[in-house]
Amino acid sequence: MSEILKQIQAKAKQNKKRIVLPEGSDERIVKASVQIVADKLAEITLIGNKADMEKRFGVSLDGITVVDPNAIDITPYATNLYELRKAKGMTMEEATRLAKDEMYLGVLMVEMDEADGMVAGANHSTGDMLRPGLQIVKTLPGIKTVSSCFIMVLPEDKGYGESGVFIFGDCAVNIDPTAEQLADIAIASAESAKSIAGIKEPRVAMLSFSTSCSASHPFVDKVNEASNIVHEKRPNLLISGDLQLDAAIEPKVACIKAPKSEVAGKANVLIFPDLQSGNIGYKLVERLAGAQAIGPICQGFNKPLNDLSRGCSVEDVINVVAITALQAQ
Repeated sequence: MSEILKQIQAKAKQNKKRIVLPEGSDERIVKASVQIVADKLAEITLIGNKADMEKRFGVSLDGITVVDPNAIDITPYATNLYELRKAKGMTMEEATRLAKDEMYLGVLMVEMDEADGMVAGANHSTGDMLRPGLQIVKTLPGIKTVSSCFIMVLPEDKGYGESGVFIFGDCAVNIDPTAEQLADIAIASAESAKSIAGIKEPRVAMLSFSTSCSASHPFVDKVNEASNIVHEKRPNLLISGDLQLDAAIEPKVACIKAPKSEVAGKANVLIFPDLQSGNIGYKLVERLAGAQAIGPICQGFNKPLNDLSRGCSVEDVINVVAITALQAQ
């Protein structure tokens, strides 16, 4: 386990949070829950049938709260969902049906303060997780965009980022963000840098193929417009755009290409202009530089909701629960 994951887990233990895992039918989720409770990382609520889970997976769920949608009064959850969505045309009948769905029920538990956060996606798509989140929990005040970030940990500190640690955003959710969405991604990524990665002073680089308007193109204009929006919303946040990657992280290049920038050469938060470049970028660094990619971590929700890869391991579930607990703190 990397040092940063050890730090994340240690912080989670200091202030245990209640995390709901709705996919109780998945063996990885159940076994991770047992380990999380044993390690005192968080308090866990599983959604499913307790007797069935214990028999199928050969575990004891003592110390874990188990909620069976078919054995509880679903009315409070359905009523809450109906009140939230009736203006959009939802009927009470539809709300009752959806409230029994494990993903909707998990998000409703977070919304109703029965849990501090949710982790799901082991056997659901990202869309299945985002949809109830956007409908029920919604986004943070001042933020309209749900996005993602990765914590990238280089195998050795070569003087880049924050002692070899970067935040990359958005690499998993928004395909072609507008300037306003890019601004939201930058703000949320800076917050993730502080709250999860322990970066005390985020320095945000809005990446482009241009540095300091060395090229003229609508792609460059969008990046700079996003940077200006961030300046207005968060005037104390260190952010610079447009920056090429080398100007963002290499001091010698920064001195030549962007000598007046407070961020150039020292960036620890990299914001990619679109999903193609973000997804390619983090995988290049992961595969060619041997970096550890921790994530994707969802950001921008009003309460912590995180998505798992469907290929996740038990260890992955444990790590994402610890990250979610930190977001809840």
